[in-house]
Amino acid sequence: MTGWFSFLHGEATAGDVLALRRVERVLRDAGLAYDVVWSPGFRADGTHFDDVDPAAYSRLVFVWGPVHGPQVEEVHRRFAHCVRIAVGVSVVDPRSPAVTGFHRVLARDAPGTAPGPDLAARAPALSEVPVVGVVLTRGQQEYGGRRRHEEVAAVLTRWLAGRDCARLELETRLDAHDWRLCGTPAQLESVLARLDLVVTDRLHGLVLALRAGVPVLAVDPVEGGAKVTAQARACGWPALVAAGRPDRAPAKEVLEHWWHWCLTDGRAVAARIGAGFRAADPVPDAADDLVAALRAAPGSGDAGAAPDG
Repeated sequence: MTGWFSFLHGEATAGDVLALRRVERVLRDAGLAYDVVWSPGFRADGTHFDDVDPAAYSRLVFVWGPVHGPQVEEVHRRFAHCVRIAVGVSVVDPRSPAVTGFHRVLARDAPGTAPGPDLAARAPALSEVPVVGVVLTRGQQEYGGRRRHEEVAAVLTRWLAGRDCARLELETRLDAHDWRLCGTPAQLESVLARLDLVVTDRLHGLVLALRAGVPVLAVDPVEGGAKVTAQARACGWPALVAAGRPDRAPAKEVLEHWWHWCLTDGRAVAARIGAGFRAADPVPDAADDLVAALRAAPGSGDAGAAPDG
């Protein structure tokens, strides 16, 4: 079986792979053996066209996507001795050699015919994976030589790439003109509240996630600890990893320990902390002392008195 997910310079979309899973299920149920060809750019450890001997096959199935262009035509030339069937595809030009090269085209949509459901719609059910917000910063130059931001970001993004999760890069910066960013705190909080976990090296990545009752795997990107560490302690949040010296990146074992904790016991802890922020008698913060400080400031007069009328 092949498709656009097989070509060196093609692409593998979620729709591609789900359509393939649908066809695989049909073939397995019929007791038919098959091999799948993958793009080396998508699955380096899979079977690639360079690994395949066309003479070893009698049937070729092309799954999903548009049947159009020289890459599809090359498949016809290379597997000319095979019976070639396209399934779940879009036919752009019925006269194209990419289309006419197939012995049978089971189209999803084609000129002059009624469309059928996309193969991905009936793909086998999928297991759920955690949805993880990732909030990182490469700024904070004020920490000078203690900065480990680049190293922390590199370690976290490389580690996250190997986790089975849905990653969503987020930014706490607001922008009323850039559609990719939230324009208000309420918009960002609505996103955070729908996540299973936040991974961050930012103070407000930590605080805003906990405010939404979402567990946080926090890494302090400043050697020796700084405001992320201080805020985790102030909130009573334990899932904190220190950046350490330049030659001591956050250990994979430590990250995985807190990952598991955040997705299990940490859920209840985060929910409790978030509820505490909204309680009738929350933990005091600096703003609680502001009015007294203003009234006590030299030359402030009676800040609470009404103006003369």
